[in-house]
Amino acid sequence: MVSRTIVLALLGALAGLAWAEELTLGYLELEDDSRYAERHVYARYLMQPWGRPYAGAETALRESRFVGSALGIEFGLSRMAGKDINELLAAIETLTKQGTRFFLVDAPGAIVAEVAHATRNRELLLFNISAMDDELRQARCQPHLLHLVPNYAMLMDALMQYLLSRQWRTVLVLEGPRPEDTRLAISFERAARRFGAKIVAKRPFVLSNDPRQRDLGNVALLTAGQDYDVVFVADSDGEFARAVPYQTVRPRPVVGSEGLIATAWHWAWERHGAPQLNSRFEKQAKRPMTGFDWAAWMAVKAVVEAVLRTESTDFKTLSDYIRGEEIILDGFKGNRLSFRSWDNQLRQPLLLATHNWVVERAPLQGFLHQTNNLDTLGFDRPESDCRF
Repeated sequence: MVSRTIVLALLGALAGLAWAEELTLGYLELEDDSRYAERHVYARYLMQPWGRPYAGAETALRESRFVGSALGIEFGLSRMAGKDINELLAAIETLTKQGTRFFLVDAPGAIVAEVAHATRNRELLLFNISAMDDELRQARCQPHLLHLVPNYAMLMDALMQYLLSRQWRTVLVLEGPRPEDTRLAISFERAARRFGAKIVAKRPFVLSNDPRQRDLGNVALLTAGQDYDVVFVADSDGEFARAVPYQTVRPRPVVGSEGLIATAWHWAWERHGAPQLNSRFEKQAKRPMTGFDWAAWMAVKAVVEAVLRTESTDFKTLSDYIRGEEIILDGFKGNRLSFRSWDNQLRQPLLLATHNWVVERAPLQGFLHQTNNLDTLGFDRPESDCRF
């Protein structure tokens, strides 16, 4: 048995080695991003970020120090913000000249799509950590854009699997006026068709102080008149959705943007080393970890894992490994994670959770796939419109 003295001496020697080389990841974010508005962060709506996910990347960077010491590589993060697409592209140019080839992108879907289109055919790899738009994995996909955060189709498939497992087959849909609300509703309708649920009615809601629109914000009126097993709320803002539970005419569960949600991560997840990760993140960020934070953490971990397994910092070697079949990523959710070759989406289990509890993990038992059960969530190869 190696003595404790020898182990400490070896660790000390490793810590004292000069770094042989550096590998810095870029981190790009939009300055005035409405998703991080103070009222959103303060209210902690279930499907909204609770703060900038940069803290997730920082947590992963701290975890990589021992690996970096052993390999003689110093991993770093270079954080840059821009007011618009032009400033973000300028930041990429600046960092690229400094040798950066991997970029975490924290921006709304439209911005991510523009950044990816403008950098197509360049020797770069972009990691989408916060845009859930299905279009980014479909018609607007790009070969160098990888998605760590799940898309709406994955989230809604996970939610629908749980509804069917409970025999909740009829759904009343409440849909908000924002484009993101429409995207949520469309993804839910797709999942309902895919798994055989029935939407009995779809009713628009408006959160407004205008007396002429009062009825469109009245939960009792919106949920009256028909029977159903469950109420689905498509509210990307979150303000209306939080008032729906316990206000419906019929005593029915509420899902979607409030009540029960599907998410990449939850602070109450207690398996596969999750409590330790949650503790490390909370120490770093002073708040609980969300799915967006997890996506940023996972992006850094993917690059570090590639360096460790290939023993290289060559861009093409790392890029090929990250997108290849051999990569093994541990996301602390109990499954081997990897990127789908047809749309660059990270296949992963999803958590079905309330404010303070993880109810289930998807894919649920009984929902099977011919090659990988994780591909029951989101766009499978035959359904994909992505053409690289």
